[in-house]
Amino acid sequence: MLVVENVSHGFGARTILENVSFRLRKGEHIALVGANGEGKSSFLNIITKKLMPDAGDIKWSSRATVGYLDQHTVLSKGNTIRDILRDAFKSMFDLEQEMILMYDQMGEADEDQMTKLLEETAEIQTILENSGFYMIDAKIQEVANGLGLGEIGLDRDVTDLSGGQRTKVLLTKLLLENPTILILDEPTNYLDEDHINWLTRYLQEYENSFILVSHDIDFINNTCNVIYHMENGELNRYKGNYDEFVRLNEIKKRQEENAYEKQVEERKRLEDFVARNKARVATRGMANSRQKILDKMEVLERPKEKIKPTFGFKEARAASKIIFETNDLVLGYDEALTKPLNFQLERNKKIALKGMNGVGKSTLLKTLLGMVKPFDGSVELGDYLELGYFEQESSRENYNTPMEEVWSEFPGLSNFEVRQHLAKCGLTNEHITSQMRVLSGGEAAKVRLCKVMLKDINFLVLDEPTNHLDIEAKDELKKAIKEFKGTVLLVCHEPEFYIDIVDDVWNIEDFTTKIV
Repeated sequence: MLVVENVSHGFGARTILENVSFRLRKGEHIALVGANGEGKSSFLNIITKKLMPDAGDIKWSSRATVGYLDQHTVLSKGNTIRDILRDAFKSMFDLEQEMILMYDQMGEADEDQMTKLLEETAEIQTILENSGFYMIDAKIQEVANGLGLGEIGLDRDVTDLSGGQRTKVLLTKLLLENPTILILDEPTNYLDEDHINWLTRYLQEYENSFILVSHDIDFINNTCNVIYHMENGELNRYKGNYDEFVRLNEIKKRQEENAYEKQVEERKRLEDFVARNKARVATRGMANSRQKILDKMEVLERPKEKIKPTFGFKEARAASKIIFETNDLVLGYDEALTKPLNFQLERNKKIALKGMNGVGKSTLLKTLLGMVKPFDGSVELGDYLELGYFEQESSRENYNTPMEEVWSEFPGLSNFEVRQHLAKCGLTNEHITSQMRVLSGGEAAKVRLCKVMLKDINFLVLDEPTNHLDIEAKDELKKAIKEFKGTVLLVCHEPEFYIDIVDDVWNIEDFTTKIV
């Protein structure tokens, strides 16, 4: 279905892909995995021809239809969710219009024209019936409900939706189009638990091919049968699910390490022999033959160790016993979105917020922190609060480098200190001198985490921190939250991430009066 041969690509001095090859066969369910910033999204942009590689060939099967989930697609004002979803069947609606036009022409047609028109309309009618055209609305409703759009309302204007809801609309449209190849870039980022389960079942039964980028191990294990691992500009193929890839990759790394160590020893032995014997006439011949072996030997590089992030939150003096208390608090903008809320958060408690996308989790956080005014009621914050707030997304038009981003908030730090703190978060020198807008989602998230970790805090608020983060970074973040002695309020859609580090789970669906 797709053949990629000897593709190379880089940004400035930074090599992203080096002479990589890739094959997608019919019916394969492929996961593209690797640490943040290894080039997974760049690879998707190259194969979908949004980005030109520096070298190499990309060949698609002539029969392939490709559907790409691009989270940055603009949805036009005035269109409802239903309009966008019906657009998945545009070719069929165009055929129907063509048929209606032919019926109009029949009123003035002679006998020959009438025969021709009847044949053409019958042919179109057969195509539409065989394609399930008259079941389109039922199909739209079924897939839309599976991904939670039914609760939002299909007659909602798309410009009123949150970023996560817009992604759901695009994903639903893509699934309805049923292309021969699906390309999904982190599709679970904006889905809650129920809808991830629905998408898992859908992809398990999907007969066509797909390429998936994800950092959700359970999701990959349940949906994929081939893994392509991207690391240090290389792309390696593994048959099986993610767990099998981890096992085989460990074996491969040990073999490479052993081969390197063995060659170092062998070269040392040969060099020592040459040094001791090249001056003596009797042994010069043997020394020269050993030197030839050395000259012909392909020198192995030491396997590169990937930079692993280390996260940790600095603790401020203790806050008051009650972190916040709500008094008949109602969330909303133009209209009320919740019932009056009366609850409080005690010091040193760790709470996870869950609930469908769009029910107001981020709105609740921002209202509690005073960033958004309550629709009604009030929030009373405790004393001595030192806040560390991690926002879900950063601006895509941020021209600062990560160094400038940290310096703007912490001007007292030296150049060396800023670099040191960013390096601890797993960012290389190339990352920290690039603009924020060209970093991957995971790299940008690590910069935002770095800023939170530089503050002395006693109240940590994290809005979807696992979105975009690679598997090692997620494990490290989980450890850091567990070790933090202060209060934590966490929005997350991955129960396996939070379930053993929180004291309680609050479900926002219990509070909401309607879907945002």
